[in-house]
Amino acid sequence: MLKIRGLSYRYPGAEAHALDNVSISVTRGRILGLLGPNGAGKSTLADHLAGLIKVQHGTIELDGLSITEARRRDPTRIAVAPQNFAFYPVLTVTENLACFVAANRLRGASARSAIERCLAFTQLEAHADTRAEHLSGGFRRRLNLAIALLSDPELLVLDEPTVGVDPRSRALLLNAVKGLAASGTALIYTSHYMEEVEAIADDVAILHRGRLLRHNTLKNLLSEGGAHLQITLVELPPADLVQRLAGYGRVRAKGLHLTVELFSGISPAAPLAAVDKSGANIRETRFGQYSLDQLFRRLTEYS
Repeated sequence: MLKIRGLSYRYPGAEAHALDNVSISVTRGRILGLLGPNGAGKSTLADHLAGLIKVQHGTIELDGLSITEARRRDPTRIAVAPQNFAFYPVLTVTENLACFVAANRLRGASARSAIERCLAFTQLEAHADTRAEHLSGGFRRRLNLAIALLSDPELLVLDEPTVGVDPRSRALLLNAVKGLAASGTALIYTSHYMEEVEAIADDVAILHRGRLLRHNTLKNLLSEGGAHLQITLVELPPADLVQRLAGYGRVRAKGLHLTVELFSGISPAAPLAAVDKSGANIRETRFGQYSLDQLFRRLTEYS
């Protein structure tokens, strides 16, 4: 549905590009987890999709149309739920929805139906007459989402949608995102909570310093990390132990802790035997695949 090709953008006066030759695709019915440290370019990308920034270099297409033409024909196809709260604090939940549904050019029965649908979807019915400024953080996030959904968008961009929310609201928001994807909506989900992205994303794109480090399915990305062995010793390792383990994978040592990113086909038994042969005593070992958080930190640390 969405194709971004060679997108580059530099803010006036900036020395470096905020986005540097970024190419990403988003498909209907799938969730793209967009990851990156602060300053990676995530917000700049979202601002392009929201129509707040014009394309300098590269292309953004929606079903084969330039994003400018797609927005001209139907400005409601793309919606953004920003990290900052985008509603009027002095208005009630229903009043906010009525205000924004009018901005989406809905009237009469269509407007009422959209408001009822979004209230129900975000479970805000009991708070319909509450002024937004009196809502908790979790319910404010729900209102942000409800406003974004009024136009029933085909592409929804969610920027840090669970910051500062309670566990119940977080679970509701994550289930809502999965439900939207199941109904055919294309979603871009940005978050610093890696466990959330790992739980709901079909695909993942990792930005760092404006460049795209990875764009693949979540499954393929996690497989790329390979297996890793974590070893905690009783005492500091012998001087030559890291060199011994280097034959089995990439080794990182910090105090009593050793991590070995195993080469393909290497069993954990071999490096464990090497540790035993060195005379070091093992307190604890852990073996498994990288989590998304571990892979993200590894990629951004060395880029």
